[in-house]
Amino acid sequence: MLDKVLGLDLGTTTLGIAYSDSFGFVHGIETFRFDRNQYIVARKHVLELLEKMGINEIAIGLPLHLSGNMSEMANNVLRFKEDLLKEKPGLIINTVDERLTSVSANNSISERGMNHAQRKNSVDRIAACIILDTYVRMKERR
Repeated sequence: MLDKVLGLDLGTTTLGIAYSDSFGFVHGIETFRFDRNQYIVARKHVLELLEKMGINEIAIGLPLHLSGNMSEMANNVLRFKEDLLKEKPGLIINTVDERLTSVSANNSISERGMNHAQRKNSVDRIAACIILDTYVRMKERR
């Protein structure tokens, strides 16, 4: 049995959220929307989910440039991580390289034949699932 983990794909106005169950299966929860750069709203939502679901571990996507260099959004993700740890010091938060996650999410959506509105509502949640699945599989290999 594995510990449950919350997976996050943080954007400037959206937060894709997924979780893994004790068997390692990944489930999409939602795409949480917030006003541009209002990360405090997203952080509070994450803290509420952690409490409600009894989860103490997070895998969050780190959006690096294809070169591997830090992007502006990667810096926002690291600040988001630090702020979560200030609010809940015992929390375990690991970053996952998400360079091609959005491409994979869009490919998955295309394969499902979703229209534009469905795509817009699903891409961040699916990206969170991919980030989390990558993390869970890495943990299993250790």
